[in-house]
Amino acid sequence: MERAQEEMQFLGIFGMFRESYYILRTLRHVFSKITVSLVLPLAFIYLLHLEVSGLIFSHIIHDEAALDQTRPRSPSYERTSDLLSKEWAYFLLFKALYLLLLLVLSLLSTAAVVYAIACAYTGRNLTFSKVMAVVPRVWRRLMLTFLSIFAVAFAYNTVAVTVFVAWVISVGDSPFGLFVTFLLVAAYVAGLLYMTVVWQLSSVVTVLEEGYGFRAMRKSKDLVRGKTWAAAAVFFLLNAGSYLVQVLFEKVVVRREWIGENVAIRVVVGGLSLQLVSILILTGLVVQTVLYLVCKSYHHEHIDKSALSDHLEVYLGEYVPLKAKDVQLQEYEV
Repeated sequence: MERAQEEMQFLGIFGMFRESYYILRTLRHVFSKITVSLVLPLAFIYLLHLEVSGLIFSHIIHDEAALDQTRPRSPSYERTSDLLSKEWAYFLLFKALYLLLLLVLSLLSTAAVVYAIACAYTGRNLTFSKVMAVVPRVWRRLMLTFLSIFAVAFAYNTVAVTVFVAWVISVGDSPFGLFVTFLLVAAYVAGLLYMTVVWQLSSVVTVLEEGYGFRAMRKSKDLVRGKTWAAAAVFFLLNAGSYLVQVLFEKVVVRREWIGENVAIRVVVGGLSLQLVSILILTGLVVQTVLYLVCKSYHHEHIDKSALSDHLEVYLGEYVPLKAKDVQLQEYEV
């Protein structure tokens, strides 16, 4: 690592990106293999999902339009209706398979990147085979944290939708009602951005500390206090970059806008999008680990490197997480 732990607290938005770049450059021999084995397939599945979903959904829209123009209960109507039902079934099945693969590869990529950075932080000998041996043992803990995050996200969105719908029904489209509706939407987006930061950080806590699930979320909420705006800005920039790449891919590759049927340009833009998404995913995983170290430093929670090194080892075939007492052994003076 380029900086001492006590100096990490002073890193701002661009400082965290610089530190992440330094880590990627220093550990490029390991991260290149992690990218090929985990991150690149994750990016490919993400873009493939956009392409296939767009293709299936275009057929669904076409058949729904045809169904509206067909006489009910006629043979043609029944055939189109059956075809439409099958297309919806294929669409939902593909979505379910995509989300499953996305979840598995996301958790494996998170475990690999966080573990690799932790090994570098403690000065341990780091190899790709060692990273991949530890990853499956961390995966279960990350899955439990994800399920906790999913439960909180479901509850948050349910409450938000209920409040929003109740307010719109009660006030209608009056100027005051629209103004308050705007405030409610802004509050919802701000809350969602804050919780996204907490959720991202909880994955790092799950890998490096003893807490997982709701305990990891509580710990990450405590850690992000005081660095919320910087963390939110970092993840906003990363998500904005992902959104721009998605728009480019959908416009050119999926919908074939701007370039028509030019296959060569579609292939070039598709390959470029794959590279950009891979870079953004890997950078995001490294940045969230750097954010963890920044927050630990900001709260003066000193990480004992020898203790962390011991807990990163595979002991009798089992991954042993870092206990809380090992990451809060002492406070240092700034």
